[in-house]
Formats: sequence, structure tokens, C-alpha cells
Amino acid sequence: MRIAYLGDIVGTSGRQALTQQVKTLREQHGADLVIANAENIANGSGITPEQHKKLSAAGVDGMTLGDHAFRKQQIKNTLNTVDNLIRPINLPGQAWGKGYMRLPSPIEGGPDVVVVMIMCRLFMNSVQADDPFAALDRFLESLRSQPPAIVIAEIHGEATSEKIAFGWHANGRVAAVLGSHTHVPTADHRILPSPGSDPSIPGAPVPGLGKGTAYVTDLGMTGPQDSVLGRRVDRVVHHMSTGLPAAFDVAEGNPEVQGVLVDIDPVSRLATHIERVALPADVNQPPFVV
Repeated sequence: MRIAYLGDIVGTSGRQALTQQVKTLREQHGADLVIANAENIANGSGITPEQHKKLSAAGVDGMTLGDHAFRKQQIKNTLNTVDNLIRPINLPGQAWGKGYMRLPSPIEGGPDVVVVMIMCRLFMNSVQADDPFAALDRFLESLRSQPPAIVIAEIHGEATSEKIAFGWHANGRVAAVLGSHTHVPTADHRILPSPGSDPSIPGAPVPGLGKGTAYVTDLGMTGPQDSVLGRRVDRVVHHMSTGLPAAFDVAEGNPEVQGVLVDIDPVSRLATHIERVALPADVNQPPFVV
């Protein structure tokens, strides 16, 4: 099973780039599922119900949200009712929506794919998140009563050290740990050396049949590359060079789809391969032009 997992979608150009490249991900890169972080799609912060519908219609199987999950108040009902949009699982109990999703297997007779979103705490001062390490442990324990599944953990955070430590904490217990939030792709994608699965967790991945847990510190950004993390260069440079306020409007130039492709053995439910993917959009073709 091959899963395309994509970095934070930023603005309209990011959504259009992904809409254009979903077919490429499936037909040329063999993706069975397409999953993306969508928390920056609404002009750089949050997501609306209409944008969720557009991504679903474009062929995106699952969407995740991070620290900007609730920036658009109108997303509350969508979060509470749909099965393919999640927010971090380690938020306070009153948070809208849920922190994981179970996607049906895209291959006949294969296991479902469970995606859990977990928030980091270092340098994430505006978010009241619980301990991400304990949150993963509780979540894996909760899977005891459910059918065995491929488990992918997205770790959303600022500090590379925290995300790397989380990867080692999860190693051997999930198929992949994929980082998001910084919008800058990292070059540390690898299969962590497997310590074997945790025998105390029924339905945990089977050691020895697959390779281990796929890991990357950050997936990158699906959006305008001629930018500062998706925002207009002139606005950000002006603010940083003068100290004067500036509106950090979303940029549009050179949109690209960034993320990883992860191959997972459906028997062991562990990863066998991970590679980076970067697909430049053609702004002279739909949906950029009609």
C-alpha cells in the first residue's frame, strides 16, 4: 500500500496545486491514499466547510488540522460530523471534532488506515496541548478494542528535537511518524531501525515481516514556494527589516505540492520505504485557468 502524505496546504494556490496534482500522485506515483494537512488553506489560517468539500471532491482522502484548527468558526459542524477531517487528539476535552480518523483500506482485503494527529508543546505557546508522548500511548491503548489497522501519526510542532524524540517514542508501534507545521521540508526521511512491536498491545504491527516506522521531521508545504512560509515576501521582509507592522498576506508564486510517499506492508502494517515528493504546479493549466 502506498500513501501520499502532504505538507500544510497554504492558500488558494496551494489548494489549486493539490487539486491539479492528485491525479499525478495516483497515476504516476501509485498513491492508494492521499492525505494532507489543510490547516492553512483559508487565506493562510484555518479551513472552511466549502474548502473541505472542494478538497474531498478533488480526491483528497483525509485532511488534518493543527494549531489553526479552529480559526474559522464555521468549521465546527463539519469537524463534528465528517469522518475525513481531524484536529489534534491531545487538545482539551471541549475541543470540536476528533483527533483521529479511520480510512477504509484502499486495497482489497487490506487493513484500514488510522491517522492520528498529535500536537507538540515546545514553542507552541498559544495551544493548550497535553503531553504528546502520553497522548500517543493512550491512543494506541484505545485501539485494543478495534480491528488491527495501519497507524500513521502526524506530529505537528515547531521544535525539531521534540518531533524527532516523538518519532523514537513511537518507533515500532506505528507505520509512520510524519512531521508538519514549519512549512520547510526536511531531508531526514528514513525507516527507523525497528525495535519490534509492543507485545502488550493487541493488534500492534508484527515485527520481522516489515521494516519499521517511516519518519520525517517535516513534510514541507503545499503552496507558493516564492514566499516566506507561504506569505508574501515583500510584507515579511518589510516587517522583519524595519520592525513596522505589515499584513502577512498569502503569496501565490510558484506553487508546489510537497510531502512524502510511504510504502506500507499490509501484513506487518509497518513501512518498507519512504521518499520525498515535490510536484510543481502548472499555473497555465486548470484549475489555475479555466
